[in-house]
Amino acid sequence: MKFPMTIRIDQSDQYIFDNPAQSGEWAVSGAFVFAGGDRDPANLDGADEIAFATAFMGTASFGWSTFVIVQEIEMADFETVVETLTDHFMAHYIAPNRDAAMTAAREEADFAASLCDHPLGTLLGIERSIGDDGVTEQFRIVDGQAESAHGVAWNKD
Repeated sequence: MKFPMTIRIDQSDQYIFDNPAQSGEWAVSGAFVFAGGDRDPANLDGADEIAFATAFMGTASFGWSTFVIVQEIEMADFETVVETLTDHFMAHYIAPNRDAAMTAAREEADFAASLCDHPLGTLLGIERSIGDDGVTEQFRIVDGQAESAHGVAWNKD
């Protein structure tokens, strides 16, 4: 099975996010964080606003990562992701019971796996916005992975 894993292209995540994910964490979209409450997308600013707009959530630190890379995951590791998310939903999102939390966690993990219908090593980015229909997520393959993201800016032709 393929699954997204956090990756750091540079050190910018450390400076952008209050809680950056570590490189090498399994990752999910993390849109559930912005489902209302004090992190309602309409009321965000600063690091939370950037996380909403551009980041995946690592499932070890529950921190943010601008990019993920498609990697193979063992079934035992996938189940650990589901268990970790279940515990997180119970502790931080007032799930009504463990079964409901586990159902939501498995849906989140299955969705993350569905994003990985690409070759191993594919770099993915996310763009999230809010509109009349609620939160919309768009996922993209990041092109030019072998080149610096700043390469074009430094060329003088």
